[in-house]
Amino acid sequence: MPNLRYEISDETLDNLKMSLLYISQSVNGNDWHSSMHIHHCTELFYVTRGKGLFQTEEKIVPLQEDDLIIVNPNISHTEIGIKDETFEYIVLGFEGTEFYNGDLNLKNSIFQANYSNYKHEVLFYLKTLLVEAKNKDDHYKVICQNLLEILIINIIRRSNMQLQISPSRKVNKECVFVENYINEHYKENITLDQLAELAYVNKYYLAHTFKKQKGISPINYLLEKRIDEAKYLLRTTNLSVNEIGRIVGFSSQSYFAQSFKKAMNKTPLEYRRESTHNE
Repeated sequence: MPNLRYEISDETLDNLKMSLLYISQSVNGNDWHSSMHIHHCTELFYVTRGKGLFQTEEKIVPLQEDDLIIVNPNISHTEIGIKDETFEYIVLGFEGTEFYNGDLNLKNSIFQANYSNYKHEVLFYLKTLLVEAKNKDDHYKVICQNLLEILIINIIRRSNMQLQISPSRKVNKECVFVENYINEHYKENITLDQLAELAYVNKYYLAHTFKKQKGISPINYLLEKRIDEAKYLLRTTNLSVNEIGRIVGFSSQSYFAQSFKKAMNKTPLEYRRESTHNE
């Protein structure tokens, strides 16, 4: 058998300048709902099992297993579960790069494709990223960065998407972590001390930096998240006000009523009546 030699040409991707901020794995069901939110980074969203919906301000699109969605920075969006359907997915966020589809005017959009034919390679990179980020073994950040770049190159190979260096503002990683932690754990008892401990920063630094980046303190962001979820449940279910307050994380009915009235200038019952009347 002859020897085979392949020369590797010198090639660089100047627009492949990205930095991994976070990666998470979620399992949702029972008509699960998240309120609309934005990220100041690019997100990659991959459905590993089941079905769900993905909503932006412009549309709602159905999702199935092996669907991949890329969301450019500052696009308002949310994920929605379907009753009696499992909905499992992996999300990673990274800064420094935006995607577009041949037309730079489309860069402020989402991109969706099904990768069932390439699921093994995509899932290999995503699941390895999860393991590395969780275990934090020696040099895990280097491994995660390389895995991210290989994953993105593979996705570009299988699509007509292109990359552009993102001019978006610098994202504070601790603030991104805290924002995503609140979005996922808002139903739990959360304090500023706990958030600072999880993010490995001083609580005063966290409060100042988060407010500078988001325009709101971490605890007020938590309250807004709970109020948004309560509004959704008041509009779409017949659960009692007490039940809704408990479900979204308020420690007492009086605290829920007080917080809701302060945010909406009306009580939860008044909000429910008005929403029902408008529909």
